[in-house]
Amino acid sequence: MRVVVDTSVFIAALIGGKGPSRELLRMGLAGQLQALMGNALVAEYEAVASRPTIRQQCVLTPSEIGELLDAFCSVCEWIPVYYLLRPNLPDEGDNHLVELAAAGNAEVIATNNVRDFRRAELAIPGIRILAPQYLLKEIRDGNADN
Repeated sequence: MRVVVDTSVFIAALIGGKGPSRELLRMGLAGQLQALMGNALVAEYEAVASRPTIRQQCVLTPSEIGELLDAFCSVCEWIPVYYLLRPNLPDEGDNHLVELAAAGNAEVIATNNVRDFRRAELAIPGIRILAPQYLLKEIRDGNADN
C-alpha cells in the first residue's frame, strides 16, 4: 500500500509511547507499507520535530530524532512533484501532501487532521484520507492491498 504519512502522524509517533501513529511508522520502517516522501514533507518533519514544545514531549534526543528520520526517509520512495494541484485546504501548508499523494499514486494520506483534508476544494479520485487507527484497521482486516 502506498501511503503519504502526514507530519501530524510522524510527530504523534515521536511523542506517543504507543498508538496507531507509532505503529504506522514501524510498518513503514519494516516495509509493510510503502511510505512516500518529498522534499517539502521531509522539511516539514524536520521543522516541526525541532520545535521546543515537541522536543520537551519526546523521550528521544535530538540526535535520535535525526537518526529515526534518516531511517524512515531511507525506506520511503522519494517522489518528485512536477505540478501543483492547489486543492485549497483550510491549512494551505497541507496542500503539498495532496500533490505528493497524486504524483506518487498514493492510495492513502494518513493524517490526524482528517477533517481539514475533507474540506478541500479539489478532490483527487483514488486518494483516501484516513486517520492512522482506521488505516491500521483496514490493513489488519485485510481490506487493503499490501
